[in-house]
Amino acid sequence: MSMTEAAAPPPPSNQQGLDIRPTPREEMNLYPLDTFPYEYAGREIRINFEMAEFTAICPFSDFPDFAVLRLEYVPHERCVELKSLKLYINSFREVKIFHEHVVNVILEDFVRACDPLAVELEGDFHVRGNIKTVVRASYKKQ
Repeated sequence: MSMTEAAAPPPPSNQQGLDIRPTPREEMNLYPLDTFPYEYAGREIRINFEMAEFTAICPFSDFPDFAVLRLEYVPHERCVELKSLKLYINSFREVKIFHEHVVNVILEDFVRACDPLAVELEGDFHVRGNIKTVVRASYKKQ
């Protein structure tokens, strides 16, 4: 029987019986991202950041997840202020969030704060349980 013929229902999402409770967005208490005017609006530059000490909490295990975050963006009229970016990234240390979600939260907050022309974000998570996870998300202004 082929996979297309067997239309079995999907298995339950939590077969381990764990208490999975990610931190709700409104309870994350993330440090705000500050910006400053980009004085060369119209001149395209690429700005790269590597944040080697990212930490959040796994909602399944309550163990810390570690990652290197790589962010590249093209500013439009505003640039992110580095100290606020550091404090924002560090504020995830007590947040329970999945790898796939944290990359999207950071991307959304960054776009909201800076209104860049383009952003590429990569979360390169350390090996855990013999599995390495890399999550990428991007944004391009229309």
